Amino acid sequence: MSDVKHPPKHLVREYLERRSKDPKPPPTPEEIRRQLGWGMLMPSDMKMASNRS
Repeated sequence: MSDVKHPPKHLVREYLERRSKDPKPPPTPEEIRRQLGWGMLMPSDMKMASNRS
């Protein structure tokens, strides 16, 4: 099993603080991951699997 890394907690807290002030609906989970740079932390084999349909 691959070890998927998550964004640091302080980045998630900062993101949530910014989002709580934004009146727009929340973005998709994929957009949240992109904004937090989560995709860059994932092992390359996981990225390839997630891009397949």
